[in-house]
Amino acid sequence: MSSVFSRLLVSLLCSITLAHAHSTAQLHLQTALVPLNLPTEDYAACGQVAPLNPSESQRSRINVNLDVLYGRDSFKLRTFEALGGAIRIPTESYDDLAPVGQDDRWDIFALLHEYLEGTFPLVYQSLRVTKVNTYGIVLHWQGSNESLLPVLMTAHQDVVPVEPSTVNQWVHPPYSGYYDGTWIWGRGSCDDKSDIISQLTTIESLLKEDFQPSRTFVFAFGFDEEASGLEGAGHLAVYLKSRYGINSFAALLDEGGGFGKLYGGNVLFAGPSTGEKGYLDVRLEVSTPGGHSSVPPAHTGIGILASAIVAIESHSHDASLARSGTVFQMLQCAAAHGPDITTTLRSLIEKAASDDQALIELSDALVKMGPKFAALVGTTQAVDLISGGVKVNALPERVETVINHRIAEHRKFNLTLVSFGTNVTIGSEGAGHVILSKAWGTSLEPAPMTPISSSKPYEILAGTIKAALKSSTIYNSTAVVVSPSLAIDTQFYWNLTKHIFRYSHSTDDGRYNQAHTVNEASAYKVVALKGEALIDKIRFHTKFILNWDESTS
Repeated sequence: MSSVFSRLLVSLLCSITLAHAHSTAQLHLQTALVPLNLPTEDYAACGQVAPLNPSESQRSRINVNLDVLYGRDSFKLRTFEALGGAIRIPTESYDDLAPVGQDDRWDIFALLHEYLEGTFPLVYQSLRVTKVNTYGIVLHWQGSNESLLPVLMTAHQDVVPVEPSTVNQWVHPPYSGYYDGTWIWGRGSCDDKSDIISQLTTIESLLKEDFQPSRTFVFAFGFDEEASGLEGAGHLAVYLKSRYGINSFAALLDEGGGFGKLYGGNVLFAGPSTGEKGYLDVRLEVSTPGGHSSVPPAHTGIGILASAIVAIESHSHDASLARSGTVFQMLQCAAAHGPDITTTLRSLIEKAASDDQALIELSDALVKMGPKFAALVGTTQAVDLISGGVKVNALPERVETVINHRIAEHRKFNLTLVSFGTNVTIGSEGAGHVILSKAWGTSLEPAPMTPISSSKPYEILAGTIKAALKSSTIYNSTAVVVSPSLAIDTQFYWNLTKHIFRYSHSTDDGRYNQAHTVNEASAYKVVALKGEALIDKIRFHTKFILNWDESTS
């Protein structure tokens, strides 16, 4: 298997979560590769669409004019500074934030709002602006044809916090917004203030061209995506549902997958995410009688919990690669269009489209490559947190761990098992309890799969991606392939449309990523964006709006 193919699979891991369901006795995890509403044979060869640019005279003229404008140095420098200014406002979101109105750490978002209003005056003068839960922003751009469903575009204003003790170790200060001639530096340069600045720049540019949409466009900017999302997108979703209704949007564009030369050669692969797994954190709590450690039982609560953890990690879930799933379709695209895919792997992927044994072999091959690849074709489990004990000479009375999914019954220690509020087994009186519960009171079902085959919204997106890449001045290629991929979280907006696309028009080449250093919140929190990559993002958003405005779907 080629190394470039491996890199693509690894790149998907950053957006994987877990599927779930449970009975009173145990958790039964589903796979997130649920059936898609499309004929498998239609997508087996990863069918492609042509680049899509607006053809109607006025929209075509605007598209050409703005392509020229976006290439001018004066425009670029203004745009780079617009993003730099937004970066310089440290809109950090924290896991322990109290609701809006009860925590003054939210106040920084008011400064960002003032900045955006001053930087994009035409947008705020021309569009209807609604503030939701104080700091959520909704921009409504009314179209002339009310029979067309509106299109929703989203982004988020917040960023991952910076550890204060590491600030002097950064290449450039984390909130400098510094442009060094190539890169725009700072937290939020990629995730996700660049999307906000790109969308607002696009609107402002279109307004200056006297563009008035036929279709209504709605822009929603949350402000705690890096935490729970409850205060931002959670409230925005309620507002949008009440204002527009269920299934009221033609499509939703949110942040997500990008593009790159992932399979060798000179072919660009773009990966809009069209599906996402579910998520569940489970707390396993063991309570036992206390006492002095000089007279210990055979197993303390910590010993019992350790035994349970070993049992959990010894029973991983069987992998299953579904033909109708996102990963299988991504593999089909790799086989159909990836220059460096080996002949053996290509043959196996193609054969798996109709041969059940080949499908099993393909799934097994991914699992044998290690846990990173096994996660693509099944459910995973991870023991991430553990706590217990308060004093070295006192027996622990309560210990707990937080894991991601199924926990089997443990009757070895004669304890009572309470699973999600229901007594499942009854142990000896006074022996203690094992309790299963949702760790944070939240969980996420697998998302509805976005239709792909014979889907006009998907064709508009794919055609727009290709047209934007064809017009790029920095990403040259012999071909552009659009392939589905797994996604990050859009859970709050699922009931607004079935056409949900998680896609950020960017690539690793355009992001500065010092993985696992002080410049990172994690391996996927990049700290700088190429200026030219920001311009390409604006080209994409411009064509996306113009193409959707021309469509009657």
